[in-house]
Amino acid sequence: MNEFKEVSENYTLPEAVREAQRCLHCKVPSCKKGCPISNDIPEWIGELAKGNFGNAMSIINARSNLPAVCGRVCGHERQCEGSCVLNKAGKHINIGKLERFVADFDCEADLSHEAIPEQKRGLIAVIGSGPAGLTIAGDLARKGFKVEIFEMESEPGGVLMFGIPEYRLPKEVVRREIKKIQNLGVTFHLLTTAGRDFTIDDLFNRGFDAIFMGTGTGKPKKLPIPGIEHPGVRQAIWFLRRVSLYQSGLIDRKEVIVGNGDKVAVIGCGNTAIDAARTALRMGSSEVTVIYHRTVNEMSALRAEYDEAVAEGVKFMWKSSVVEIEGGTDNRLRSITVDTEGSRSKMEVDRVIMAVGSAPASRIVSTTKGIDVDSKGYVLTREAPYGMTTRRGVFAGGDVTNRPATVVHAMQDAKRVAEGMIQYVDAKRLMEKLDADEISIHNQ
Repeated sequence: MNEFKEVSENYTLPEAVREAQRCLHCKVPSCKKGCPISNDIPEWIGELAKGNFGNAMSIINARSNLPAVCGRVCGHERQCEGSCVLNKAGKHINIGKLERFVADFDCEADLSHEAIPEQKRGLIAVIGSGPAGLTIAGDLARKGFKVEIFEMESEPGGVLMFGIPEYRLPKEVVRREIKKIQNLGVTFHLLTTAGRDFTIDDLFNRGFDAIFMGTGTGKPKKLPIPGIEHPGVRQAIWFLRRVSLYQSGLIDRKEVIVGNGDKVAVIGCGNTAIDAARTALRMGSSEVTVIYHRTVNEMSALRAEYDEAVAEGVKFMWKSSVVEIEGGTDNRLRSITVDTEGSRSKMEVDRVIMAVGSAPASRIVSTTKGIDVDSKGYVLTREAPYGMTTRRGVFAGGDVTNRPATVVHAMQDAKRVAEGMIQYVDAKRLMEKLDADEISIHNQ
């Protein structure tokens, strides 16, 4: 599958050191302020510039559980690199590429060997192994908690494994990052679904002190367009997952459906829409058009992703909306009607891919008493302890709470939830000890 070879090339060692040496080491580093997880960017870049790769990795590990992932898929142009003082002159430090280099070099040279603390501080269950779940697991394992992750798929990683295309984030990179978390003593239970194979109450009965829900948003949103229920219309997250399963050898090519000379329309213009459009081309589609109701300056996709899509041949229609979908034969479409600033036209398409967001599935909430949600199904959480739901001991974070929008924002939110879980479990354990001491005193 050469079409899915990683697009961005890594630095060589001399290139990475030279790039790191360009850093000005500002007294008040705006790059760090621009990073959602407050990565100590100048510190690890300084170590990299001196060739101290192990030190650089240790500094990164203190803030990030997924550096090889973040180095590839973070929105650097809007965060650390966009905040770099050299960005005004168009010469920002390539922080993402440097982070990726350090993480890859560390893995290939087998430099880091983190000491696993004694894990007796508490027992934590994490439901879902996407960015939020993996961050919770890594942070709490390092703080002395025993963590077990429950994942419905055959492999952990969530959106990192099944939602981001191989050309942007190779699956081996995700597996490598997960292995590091596993090495911290975290246990993974695969092919096990919350609300079907077990419930929240089951986990509490098994002795878990606290539970984290990081199940993301698996239920696609739909637009009220005539013809949208036709089988020629597919959801972007469904399509990207199918491609990932096909590349892993788990399903046949025909089950991906999209490709093979198809004319494809993608509705939406976030990063998922761009991923779906570029992936459709790689699967052999003859023509791919992204249709968006706003302008290029209002899209939520990163500009770099858009530029690469244009270079690969993806077409874009701005200020346009699909108002009707006409079905054809053999589960294919015949055409769509597009409204562009009041002017309507028909466009021949074989497939439509919807990329307009998703909402939380209700499998956990519907099988658990005491977890409140808002009118759209997002889980409600407290500010103190941060991330706890209306059910005591159950925490939630990531997309299921409608807070994050990207991988690193899910990690940012999860780090705050991890602190809330630590506060809760420490307090719970203390009260249990006090109760046990009182019983002991009375029995003397």
